[in-house]
Parts: sequence; C-alpha cells; structure tokens
Amino acid sequence: MVLSFFRGGDSGLDHVVTRSVAMVTDARHSFDLACTALMSGADARSIADDVRETDLRINANEQQLRGELAVHISVHGPNDIGEVIGLILLLKKIERVGDHAKNILDLAESGVSFAGEPDIDGLLEERRLVSGFFTEASEILAEHDGIPGDFRDRVDAMTSQIQSRIDGYMTSDQPGHQVVPRAVYHRYLKRIVANLNSAVLAATEPVRVVDNSD
Repeated sequence: MVLSFFRGGDSGLDHVVTRSVAMVTDARHSFDLACTALMSGADARSIADDVRETDLRINANEQQLRGELAVHISVHGPNDIGEVIGLILLLKKIERVGDHAKNILDLAESGVSFAGEPDIDGLLEERRLVSGFFTEASEILAEHDGIPGDFRDRVDAMTSQIQSRIDGYMTSDQPGHQVVPRAVYHRYLKRIVANLNSAVLAATEPVRVVDNSD
C-alpha cells in the first residue's frame, strides 16, 4: 500500500513528503559530519555547531509539519486519517535519525576517536554503506515508486551485521575503553538504520509498519 498522495491523489499533502526528503538530506549531513569527527580525529568542536543547528532545523520542520497535518484533519475530516498517521510516523522517524546523528557527535565531543584504530577500515566501510541508505531513502520518498526489491534485504543484512558487532563487543576480552565506545556507536548506528527503514515503510506500506525503533 502506497499513501494516496504518492499516487497523485492529494496535492494538499504531497508537500509534506517533499519537505521530508529535505529532512532526510539534513539528517545525512549531520550523520556524515559526526562520523567524520569520530573516525578522522578531526576536532569535533569544528563541526558541532553545524550538526546541532541542522538538528534544530529538522526538529522545527517536524513540529511545523505535524501542526499542518493536524490542521488538515480538522479541515478535511477523517477521510485522510490513514495518510496523516503515515506521515506523522514518517516525520517522527526522520527526526529520530537526526537525534542519533547528534548522539554520535556527543561521542566524539567526549573524546572518543576511532582514527588510526586497527578496525578503522571496517568502520569506514560500514559508515559508507549506512550513509548510502540515506540517499536511497530520499530517492524512494521523492520518486514515489515504492521500495526497490533488494532494499529491505540489504537493510536487514546491515542490521544483523551491526547487531553481531554489538554482541561481539559485549563478550569481548578487550579493555572497556575500547569496546564500550564501539558498542554505543553501533547501537546508535542500528537505530539510524531501523528508523530510516521505518520512515520508508511509513510512506510506502503504512499498514505494515511496526514501530519498534527509537
């Protein structure tokens, strides 16, 4: 099931999807900056204002659009309630992605750095793949064509990979100062992937969405 305005049925709501694409782009910007600080050894203070201002913009857009959706229901009645609920969930999930990008910045600001670590190549590749999911989510929302056949499989594979890393950190014999930051980072990473997936599902298959991410 694709929301009706994706099929060109409601010009009163399609601008919300357009704005949501911009919010995903903002969230990716924050994610990439925060990960750069965490993995390159760059001074987190040099990008902190950018990430936090971007997060505030995402939050402001979410609040404004939720208000517009409430007005839409009050004017048009319950006929669009399914679409509005899907959009509210979509906006919530994007806002949560922005929050977790900011959480990654907080790790870097606390002094955590993976720069030069033996596993840095794997961490960088993982970050690249997750960043790519942002682009794909934006394209799915913008093109209104539903979810590509392998998107969900790749998201599930990434989620399993991240969880496997977390499980490994929990039983590792390495010092806590090495494994704890990685476990925390991967927890944020898993939530980002889950929320991006939920945002796409909220727009394309709202009836099937299970809201189990945070």
